[in-house]
Amino acid sequence: MDTDIRYSIVIPVYNEETVIDHTYRRLKKVMDSTREPYELIFVNDGSNDHTIALIKGFRDQDDAVKLISFSRNFGHQIAITAGMDYSVGAAVVVIDADLQDPPELILEMIAKWKEGYYVVYAKRTKRKGETFFKKQTASLFYRILSASTDIEIPTDTGDFRLLDRRVCEELKRLPEKNRYVRGLVSWVGFRQTAVEYERDERLAGETKYPLNKMIKLSLDGLTSFSFKPIRMADYIGAVLFFSGLIYLADMLLTAIFTASAIAGWNLVIAMQLVLTGILLTMMGIIGEYIGRIYDEARNRPLYIVSECYGMVRKERKVKRVV
Repeated sequence: MDTDIRYSIVIPVYNEETVIDHTYRRLKKVMDSTREPYELIFVNDGSNDHTIALIKGFRDQDDAVKLISFSRNFGHQIAITAGMDYSVGAAVVVIDADLQDPPELILEMIAKWKEGYYVVYAKRTKRKGETFFKKQTASLFYRILSASTDIEIPTDTGDFRLLDRRVCEELKRLPEKNRYVRGLVSWVGFRQTAVEYERDERLAGETKYPLNKMIKLSLDGLTSFSFKPIRMADYIGAVLFFSGLIYLADMLLTAIFTASAIAGWNLVIAMQLVLTGILLTMMGIIGEYIGRIYDEARNRPLYIVSECYGMVRKERKVKRVV
C-alpha cells in the first residue's frame, strides 16, 4: 500500500469516451493545485466504447492514474464501492465522470475535511439541464426517503462527496448487495457537513441513470433503510377490516329495520377490485424485500475485476455475522 498518497479520487465510468479527456484534465488541474500526492482511480463499469483505451493512455503519461476494469456492467453503486475498496488515500472523493459535478469543489471539501469533518457531501441548490419530471420525482423520492427512515439522509445530494479513511474502512464492513452508498454513508455516522453548489448540465454523452435505473436505485434506498413500506400492510389491513365491519353492520341494520333490500352489487365489485389491487401491491412490496434477502443469502461477490492498471488486484473481504 502506498501510504504517501493523501487523496484518492474515485471516478466510476461507463461509456464516457466523449467526456473522459475533459474530466481527466480538470481533475488533474484541481488535484495538482493541492501540492499533495493523490491518485485518480477510474472504475470501468463494463464500457463497450473506447473509454478504457483512453484511460490507459492517461496512465502511460501519468502515474497518478489507476484503472479498475470490471468483467461486465455491475452498476454505478458497485463501481463506487470498488473504487473505495482499492483506494489508499487518507481522504477519498467520489465524483462522476460527466462533469455535472464541478471538480473544483473538491478543494472546498478538502478544506472542510481539514477542519475535522469525516464526511463532506455536495448539496445541490440548482439542477441544470434536467427535465421537470426528473427534478420533481427526485425531490419526491428524497422527501419520502427522509420520512421513512430512522437515520437522516441529506436531501438533494448525490454520491459526490469526500470521505475520511476511517469512514471508508467502516463501509468495507457492510456487506449489502443492493447498495445505496449515500445512505450507507449516513448510517455509519461520524461528523458530516455539506458544501453547496449548482449542478451543471452533462458535458457530453447520455445519462447513465435512465428511468428504470432511477427506480431501481430508489427501491434500493427505501428497502435498505426502512421497514415502513412493508408495515403499510398492517395499517391498510386494519383500516379495511374495520371499514368492512362498519359497512356490513350498516347493510344488516338497513335490511332489518327498513323495507329496502340489500343491493349495491356494483359497489361490491368496485370494492373487490380495490382490495385486490391493494393486496397485489403489498405482495409486490413484500416480494422486493424477499428478493433482496435472496441476494444476500447467495453471498455472491459484489463485483469481478477483469484487469487492473497501476494497482494490485485484490479481493473484497467482508466479515459476516452468522
